[in-house]
Amino acid sequence: MLYPPIHELKKNVDSKYLVVTMAAKRARHLQDHPDDLVLDEYKTLKTVSRALEEIAENKVKEKH
Repeated sequence: MLYPPIHELKKNVDSKYLVVTMAAKRARHLQDHPDDLVLDEYKTLKTVSRALEEIAENKVKEKH
């Protein structure tokens, strides 16, 4: 089961495609720089899930 749920992610991002793109970019950044965490506490250790948690908390924004 996906955490956070897609409806939580879509509150902050307009499309599923954009959620996936943002999560992939953020996950790659977290793999390269593991100390660049923006939340105090995460529910998982996996980088993709951490990126999704950050998107759900509106801590990661899309770049234009």
